[in-house]
Amino acid sequence: MALDDSVAAARRTSPYSAREKLGRMLWACVQATAFRCSFHNWYGVRRALLRAFGARMHATANVRRTVTVECPWNLSIGAESSVGDRAILYCLGPVEIGRNVTVSQGAHLCAGSHDSRRRAMPLVRPPIRIGDEAWIAADAFVGPDVRVGEGAILGARGVALDDLEPWTIYLGNPAAKVRRREFEGR
Repeated sequence: MALDDSVAAARRTSPYSAREKLGRMLWACVQATAFRCSFHNWYGVRRALLRAFGARMHATANVRRTVTVECPWNLSIGAESSVGDRAILYCLGPVEIGRNVTVSQGAHLCAGSHDSRRRAMPLVRPPIRIGDEAWIAADAFVGPDVRVGEGAILGARGVALDDLEPWTIYLGNPAAKVRRREFEGR
């Protein structure tokens, strides 16, 4: 089925402003050099670089040097939270990571997609919100417009395309509720 001219033109039109394009290009250069080449525990340097590009980072938030961040001006990370090696923070839309959150190695937070209900499939940038004390385990995927409740766990390689309830453990693809999160002792 051939595309009409208006749909084809819409697909060729960039969804990014000139300012965003420039910011993304400059950030890509900084991320590939100073950010990526920083010593493994120079968290303060990486926080400063992310803040310089508009990220809101608590002074105790830690991001590893192999993390990939797209559009850091849409990123917020709370106190005592950490993002592990090779994680992808695809912040086309707002990505809010609360306090005491762990985003493990290889996890992917994807705050961008396309509206498949429209022929031109325009870019959409819905937010992702990760509640305090949540854990996004190794190689897990959190999709656009997902809210991970406080204390929720998305297990290794899990795929969350819908909201996760607070203090609940989810596993699999798509993520399925396994049980409530319970504590023993302290």
